[in-house]
Formats: sequence, structure tokens, C-alpha cells
Amino acid sequence: MTSNNCCAELRVPSSVVIVGCFGRMGGMLFREAGSRGYGVRGIDKPFDDLEPLARARLVLVCVPVAFFEQTLHKICPHMQDNAILCDITSVKVAPMQQMENIWLGNVVGTHPLFGPQHGMDEDLPIALVRGTRCGDSAFDLVRDFFVSLGYRAFATDADTHDKAMARIQNMNFITSLAYCAQTADDENLKQFITPSFRRRLNAAKKLLTEDGTMFAGLFDSNPYSMQAVRQFSKLLSLASAGDIDLLLNKARRWWANDHSHSD
Repeated sequence: MTSNNCCAELRVPSSVVIVGCFGRMGGMLFREAGSRGYGVRGIDKPFDDLEPLARARLVLVCVPVAFFEQTLHKICPHMQDNAILCDITSVKVAPMQQMENIWLGNVVGTHPLFGPQHGMDEDLPIALVRGTRCGDSAFDLVRDFFVSLGYRAFATDADTHDKAMARIQNMNFITSLAYCAQTADDENLKQFITPSFRRRLNAAKKLLTEDGTMFAGLFDSNPYSMQAVRQFSKLLSLASAGDIDLLLNKARRWWANDHSHSD
């Protein structure tokens, strides 16, 4: 079945509802789905008008993980039986359990691995987690919907996803947090700042100032975060023991197939 045929039913009015359409990611999905001809409606707090849910085939919940479960209790009683319930949270184990406990129909967890500000010429991967009661046609519909938006969809499971995000997203946050906290109060450091240190500060600024509370919540809600911290602590122990060459050799595996600097 082609994407166009599979997604045809999503082009009728109110067939796609974005819950949390005023947020950054929800707003992005609302605009991009609308620009591609989908029958998209948006709802947001205080959720006074839930009428669009009664006709929605695809419901995308785009709210912070701290408000996720209570939002499900608010919207699910208003959805039609054949609706597909999706989320876009950066964790999957707990949200998948919450969705399947509250919604007895088709559930697909999703996680766009990019932010709301992106170019359509970029690689835009999105992870898809199939619910235990989700049928083939429902999963294909969700996959083809995102593919039609220009995303690269791939299937995974909740545990694999959360283990990966604990080491990529959460460790990026927690190591930046610890490093900046270590250096923040020393006024004597300012005269020694190098370009590479300033680049790291600039890269961490939005992460810690604008998005810090959000990433702290994602860190807490991921069941594999502390395991990743313990693994990182072991690597720091190697550094404190002076085993820098060992760490360098291990780190350089990222670029083992990079021949851009070969003769």
C-alpha cells in the first residue's frame, strides 16, 4: 500500500488532531500536516473544546511528560473507537504503558529525534514504537503519515529507545549540567576562557537555561538514566587514574570509518 493511499483517510476534515498545538513541537506538526493537505485540528489547554476528537482517526499528544497521563484521562473518553493514539515524548517505557492502560484501541509511540526548528533538507529521523494491541494497518498509517511529512521513520521498542536516549539525550544534558556547575562560580576562570570552552558554553546555554526543567523531567522519567550515569562515572574513574589513552582510543571509534583526513 502506498503512502498516499494509506494516508487518504487522514485528509478528510478533523481526521488528525494535535493535542498541545500551542507548544513548539505540537505547533510544528500542526503546520506541517496542514501544509500537506491533512485534515488537521488543534486543541490545547484548558481543553474546553474536545469536539474534534470525536471524528479524529489519528490523535497526536504533544504535551510535556509531566502532564501526559492527566491529559490522556482528559481526552481519551472523547475519542472514537477506531482512533489511533500517539505521543511524541522523549521517553517511551512509561508513556506506552500509560497509553495502553487508558486507551484500549491502537497505540503507537513516536519520538521525533529533532526539534521544531529544522530544515526539510536535513535528516529527520522519528522512532516508532508499536503498541501491543496495534494492528498492521494502524501502524502503517502512522508510519506513512510521518514519511509523507518528510521524516525518516524507523521501528524500535520502548526499552531500546529509552536506553539509547538515556545515553544520548540525557547524558548530553547531565554532563553539560555538571560541567557548567563545576565552573560557574569561579570568577578567576573568565580570563582564561578559550574558543573551544566558549563554544561549549554557547551550545549549553539554551539546553540549561531555557530547556533545563524539561530535560530534568526527561532525565527523571527515563528508567535507564541512572544506569547511564553509573557507566559514565566508571569512565571518569579511568580518567582520574590517568588512563587517558584508553579513553581516547575508545572515543575515537565514533570516527573509525571517517577517511576525510586520510592521504
